Amino acid sequence: MRPLSSHWADIAAAKIVRSQPDKDCYVVASGITPSGVVHVGNFREVITVDFVARAIKRLGKKVRFIYSWDNFDTFRKAIEKRSVEVNFEKLKDLDIKNRELIQKKEALEKEKKEISKSKDETLFKKSKEISKKIDLINDNQKKIKDELDTILHNIPNIPHSDVPDGKDENDNLEISKSGKIPSFDFKPKTHYEIGEKLKMLDFDLATKTSGSRFVFVKSHLSLMERALSNFMLDRHVFKNGYQEISPPLIASDNTMFGTGQLPKFENDQFEIKFDEGSDRKFLIPTAEVILTNIVKDKIVDLKDLPMRFVASTPCFRKEAGSYGKDTKGMIRQHQFYKVELVSIVENDKCLEELERMTNCATGILDDLCLPYRKMILCTGDIGFSAEKTYDIEVWLPSENKYREISSCSSCSTFQAARMKTRYKNQNNELVNVGTLNGSGLAIGRTLIAVIENYQLKDGSVIVPEVLRPYMNNLEKISPN
Repeated sequence: MRPLSSHWADIAAAKIVRSQPDKDCYVVASGITPSGVVHVGNFREVITVDFVARAIKRLGKKVRFIYSWDNFDTFRKAIEKRSVEVNFEKLKDLDIKNRELIQKKEALEKEKKEISKSKDETLFKKSKEISKKIDLINDNQKKIKDELDTILHNIPNIPHSDVPDGKDENDNLEISKSGKIPSFDFKPKTHYEIGEKLKMLDFDLATKTSGSRFVFVKSHLSLMERALSNFMLDRHVFKNGYQEISPPLIASDNTMFGTGQLPKFENDQFEIKFDEGSDRKFLIPTAEVILTNIVKDKIVDLKDLPMRFVASTPCFRKEAGSYGKDTKGMIRQHQFYKVELVSIVENDKCLEELERMTNCATGILDDLCLPYRKMILCTGDIGFSAEKTYDIEVWLPSENKYREISSCSSCSTFQAARMKTRYKNQNNELVNVGTLNGSGLAIGRTLIAVIENYQLKDGSVIVPEVLRPYMNNLEKISPN
C-alpha cells in the first residue's frame, strides 16, 4: 500500500522540534487580536495552531496551547462602566514592556544554555555577562510588576451582562415590592425618638464614652437586638441550610486583600497593632472577610460544593466616605451587628446561588412582616468585588421611603483569584471557585425597621410574633 503523504501540521511540528530539540515544553499560542472582532480569520488561525499543537504531542513531546483574548478595548469599556478611574494607557504600556522583557530574558537564557553545552572556555566570560543581563531584567521586571500590581489590585470586578448601565444609586432598578406599608393615625416618629423616649437608646452616653456614631442599646431593645440575631441564625441554619460559624473578629492584611477590602478601601478600615514587629491586622468590616477566606489557598473538593456559611458578628467601619450622611440615629455606625451569609460554589452556579441567597434574606423580612423592595444595582453602584448585586430595602415610616437593609452579591471568580481558591470541575480542569456574600440581615437596621413599623401612638413598640419566643413571650415594649 502506498503511504499517505504527511499532513501539513505534522511537517510543521517536526520542523519545530528539530529546530529546538531540547525544550521541556513547547508553547503554542493563538487568539483574538486587539481589535476584538471575531471573524472567520480568527477561527482559522486558532484551528491551525491547534492542529500543530496536536501534531507536536503525537511526537511524544509536552505541549501547552495558550488561547489568548487580547481585547483591551472591551476590557476598558467594561471597567469604565464601573465609574472608576483607571490609567489604561499606563497599564497597557507596562504590560507591553513586561512582555518585551520576558522575550529578551528567554532569548538570553537560550543563549546561555547553548554556551553551557560548549567546551570552549573562552565563552565563560560571555556567560557571566549574560547572567548579569538576566539579573538586570529580573530587577526591571520586579519594578514593572509592582507598578502593574498597584494598578490591577485597584481595578474592580467586571459587571455581569445582566447588570444595567448607570452612574450611581439613582440608576438602580426596582425588581419587586413585598409587604404592606403601615398606615398611622399619627405622625410616625423616628427610631431614635422612640428609643430615647423608651430610655433604651442612649446616644449621648455613647458619645461621652466612645465618640460619635456609637450607641448604647438598653433593656428590652437590647433583648430585641439579641432576639433578632438568634432568630436570623436559626432560620438560616435550620431552614436555609447554612453552617453556623463563630469566627475571629480580626483579619490579616492578606485576608482583607483576598475579599477586596485592601488596598482600595484601606481608609475605611480600623487597623490595630499588637506590637511593632507584628503584621498588619484589621477589625473586620463584615464577617464576609473571614468566612470567605476559610477556603483561601485551597483546592476544594467538588463534592464539598456548594459550601454555605453564616455568622452573627460585630462589624467595624470608619465610614470615611460618608461624612455628613445619616449622622443621627443608628443607620450608619462605626460598630454594628450583622448576620452574614457566604457561599462558595462552582463558578457556573453563581447567579443561581445569588437568587437563592437573596430569597433567604428576604425570607427574614417576610417572617417579620416588614415591607420591602428588591433592587438590582447598576454598573456604577455595585461593590468593588461584585459582578451583580441585589439590594433589599426596608420601609421606614419616619422617612417615608425605603432604606437598604441587605446587599447580596455574586463575585464570580474575582475573590477566588485573589485568594487562590480552586477546584477540579467535571472535566478535571483546575478552575477558580465562585464566591457570594450577603446580609441576612443587618441587625441594627432591622431593629430600626421593627421599632418604626411596629410603633404605637403612646411610644410603645409591638414585638413581632416570630420574636416573642426569643423574648420571654414579651408582646409589647412600653416606656418605663
